[in-house]
Amino acid sequence: MAKDGSGSDPAAARRAPAGAAVLREDKTEAIRAAVFEELAAVGFARMSIEGIARRAGVGKTAVYRRWRSKLHLVLDVVSAVAAAGLPAPDTGSLRGDVRMLLEVAARALRHPMASQIIPDLLAEAARSPELAQALKAALHDSQEGVAAAVVARAVERGELPQDVDTRLALDLLTGPLYWRLLVVRDELPKGYLDALSGSVAAALGAE
Repeated sequence: MAKDGSGSDPAAARRAPAGAAVLREDKTEAIRAAVFEELAAVGFARMSIEGIARRAGVGKTAVYRRWRSKLHLVLDVVSAVAAAGLPAPDTGSLRGDVRMLLEVAARALRHPMASQIIPDLLAEAARSPELAQALKAALHDSQEGVAAAVVARAVERGELPQDVDTRLALDLLTGPLYWRLLVVRDELPKGYLDALSGSVAAALGAE
């Protein structure tokens, strides 16, 4: 094997030092997936590092190497969801964009895991400012940029006035679905999303 002028092996020099912890990405992803499953199964209050590790098929040490507590683990997972965000649709019309956003949101909120996890975390957020901030980023701030992009394009097309309120747009887009699917826990009637799309566009002042 080739050696440098000092007689040492360059490849050996690049190896991680003995005993260094190597965080395997597959284990990290398994733990993150297990967090969602554990939250849906037992809720935040009863969730434990032991339960997460067991569900992920790893030892507790593997979890603690990455996160120092279950709160920090949940904060990381929620923040990752927020960072992923949703792409802003561009169908060519405000109503089409709104309809697509509502369809994506409704599909996500109807997922059994989301319908169990979100209410539980919102309740826990009342006791944890850190979790409340992370949830705000995941459930509001990440979507505000999408709503702003949809509104900006509608203004450019002449569908909306220049002074339209982007935050109002986001409230109108998400509020009815959160209310019906997570609070009332009712099904969406046939044609509901089409009717809601028209109502949102009209409420924003669409021409």
